[in-house]
Amino acid sequence: MANDWKKTARGQALLILEEVFREGAYSNLALNKQLSQSQLAEKDKGLVTEIVYGTVARKLTLEWYLSHVIADRDKLQSWVYDLLMLSLYQLIYLDKIPAHAVVNDAVAIAKNRGNKKGAEKLVNAVLRKLSSEPLPDPDTIKRVNKRYSIKYSLPVWLVKKLIEQYGEDRAVAIFESLFVRNKASVRVANVAQLDEITEETGADKSLLSPVGLTKASGHFAASDWFKSGTITIQDETSQLVAPILDIQEGDHVLDACAAPGGKTVHMASYLKTGTITALDLYDHKLQLIRENAERLGVSDRIQTQKMDASQVHQHFEPETFDKILVDAPCSGIGLIRRKPDIKYNKDIKDFTSLQATQLEILSSVCQTLRKGGIMVYSTCTIVAEENQEVVKAFLAQHPQFEQVPLEHAQKDIVVDGCLTITPEQYWTDGFFIAKFRRVD
Repeated sequence: MANDWKKTARGQALLILEEVFREGAYSNLALNKQLSQSQLAEKDKGLVTEIVYGTVARKLTLEWYLSHVIADRDKLQSWVYDLLMLSLYQLIYLDKIPAHAVVNDAVAIAKNRGNKKGAEKLVNAVLRKLSSEPLPDPDTIKRVNKRYSIKYSLPVWLVKKLIEQYGEDRAVAIFESLFVRNKASVRVANVAQLDEITEETGADKSLLSPVGLTKASGHFAASDWFKSGTITIQDETSQLVAPILDIQEGDHVLDACAAPGGKTVHMASYLKTGTITALDLYDHKLQLIRENAERLGVSDRIQTQKMDASQVHQHFEPETFDKILVDAPCSGIGLIRRKPDIKYNKDIKDFTSLQATQLEILSSVCQTLRKGGIMVYSTCTIVAEENQEVVKAFLAQHPQFEQVPLEHAQKDIVVDGCLTITPEQYWTDGFFIAKFRRVD
């Protein structure tokens, strides 16, 4: 009977969190893998998902609370610590679950899992103490950056960086927005059906994308609209990219960092006789682009090729392309709401090395753009080093290019001729877009 704990919702959440915290697995992948083999009912799978994402998202906060009752965490087996974290998450943030149920479940897991006696006693003592006494208050932390770090579970360097860049009030609004559940968003491939699909799915029209629909929660991928390729899952911010390229029907377009292909298939929808050359470094990612193209019926306009985007100028002649998209590799800071592990896996030094990579890619691909051609640069990050500073540096190094100022109906996302969208503005991913023209 001792292994039955692995069949419970909390037991499975524990296994996933150990993979994430101890082996560096991505929470979304570890979760999908575990749940695809799980015998749990849908409701319990929902609980596992909530516990895993919640515990990862609130990790620094939970560790701070635990530090008040655990003298030396290094003396605990790592699974015991993870079990305490996920149990504390439920005690504090899931108000529908009674405290005694959380504590009893944790004690049962500790009893069955432990090879050393005493784990269940410790788990019982720590959780009873935390659930029966008032919790320490992070607002008592004197240092501002440290206080926000603990309160919003963000590393101190990232707190500091975002306050420097956006000012304290807006930075705090960004921090708070990262705990609001991500809404589902889709792009409607055939605009003529927009109203019909809006009505049938009970969705809202996007405030950012004229072809976007959103729902606070919902599973668009299960619908017939999705299966038939009439709608496709794509964040509203990412839907803004293809229209900015101003693609004409016979254009030759380069998508330099294309996987998984959401923007590639969107660009292909504007073509009749032209082609898109979609590059990526990995075979399995190129496969994703092809599957996406197949489902949306645009595979005849897309050619995939395995290539490092920083080597493009060595493989293609000058003036090969009319339009180029560089959706650059970036820190992904704009995706924290969906992928909370990002905030613990990055370092301030990453921005410098990523900026070098981004500029290297732009410098290579721009050599293959025709005179008068358009190049768009986009990222899913909200830090200046990877966005505005890259634009400045690129223009300084390439006098044959000029920036084309962008406009949008929502004036608050237009900054210095670029689109800069932070997660608290429209509850989307954080995103950045800049546009260049080759002038010579």
